[in-house]
Amino acid sequence: MSDDALRLHVPEPHSRPGDAPDFSDFAIPEAGSVRRPPVDCKADDIRDLAFSIIRVLDDAGEAKGEWKPDLSSEELLRGLRHMMTLRAFDARMQTAQRQGKTSFYMQHTGEEAVSCAFRLALGPGDMNFPTYRQAGLLIAGGYPMVSMMNQIYSNAEDPLKGRQLPIMYSSKSHGFFSISGNLATQFVQAVGWAMASAIKRDTRIAAAWIGDGSTAESDFHAALVFASTYRAPVVLNVVNNQWAISTFQGFARGGSATFAARGLGFGIPALRVDGNDYLAVLSVARWAVERARRNLGPTLIEHVTYRVGAHSTSDDPSAYRPKAESAVWPLGDPIARLKTHLIALGAWSQERHTQAEAEVMHEVVTAQKEAESHGTLHAGDKPSARDMFEDVYAELPPHLRRQRQQLGV
Repeated sequence: MSDDALRLHVPEPHSRPGDAPDFSDFAIPEAGSVRRPPVDCKADDIRDLAFSIIRVLDDAGEAKGEWKPDLSSEELLRGLRHMMTLRAFDARMQTAQRQGKTSFYMQHTGEEAVSCAFRLALGPGDMNFPTYRQAGLLIAGGYPMVSMMNQIYSNAEDPLKGRQLPIMYSSKSHGFFSISGNLATQFVQAVGWAMASAIKRDTRIAAAWIGDGSTAESDFHAALVFASTYRAPVVLNVVNNQWAISTFQGFARGGSATFAARGLGFGIPALRVDGNDYLAVLSVARWAVERARRNLGPTLIEHVTYRVGAHSTSDDPSAYRPKAESAVWPLGDPIARLKTHLIALGAWSQERHTQAEAEVMHEVVTAQKEAESHGTLHAGDKPSARDMFEDVYAELPPHLRRQRQQLGV
């Protein structure tokens, strides 16, 4: 073959199964070193923040820098408990899936700070357009775990009547738009909802959520065009957990240095935040939410985190990444980091943390028992067949009316 022959570049991760994990080129700024710009700044004024990482907590658990939020010990402990609850919830539901009580589940391990912290920056009536890995928005927002489990089991008390894949929750009252399995669609929907809110002269904003892999979809770029053009009151969140289903972030990122940098091409202020730093996520979320609320337009946030577990219960990550990779992820564990911070403040201890873990697991198990009393995938009561016909059409078409009569429901 001639040296002049054309050839494609195929991105490769730093390590594959059997290799030693390598994060040597992952640049981590010191905690507190990244500046906090004015909320009303322009995108061009903060181009550097699309290439750095905003961090508040250092390795010793000390909060540093201009992004340090003003939180009481009680607020910090509440945030810690939200993350612990989500992790315990994940553990029980993962086991339930393996026991055949539900068909499918997706864990959040290592990403708990992203959704749990972000939720606290939002106000009543604001709407999230999430993917399937933001259940922390519901837990931190006070949505009942029993209702979440009923939906996972598709039992008689499932609030969605068995119409959605397990873990695809929906709750208008808790600002959680129905999850779509067709990823990236929610990005466009969030921008449209935010535009509608502005057209109606409302005060509510939207938050869009997408994973690193789905940013390769056309909907992601269409959403940025509309958000930028109309200065929609929306926060555009990219959760970069390093892996899509089985491909590393390099495929979706393309030639861009970071996902946040994509926002700059649309004139949208963009920041990268340490997604395993609860304090940093909350502070950046508040900054972006304030921008949207003050009619200053959209903000793109890249949450740099790591997906510790499998993509879902249908996935085996050992087939495409080293088993030890998550253990050497340089940004650590979000729960452990906030725990260390609270201990450093004198507001917590390892003994109290161990006790809290037992308390949280008891709450989750109690909720699980209640949910299972209403049925699971292969046992107990199910939604009625009539639910297939109700709340779908304002007026049931004749052919569906006949089918319902034939079923006798």
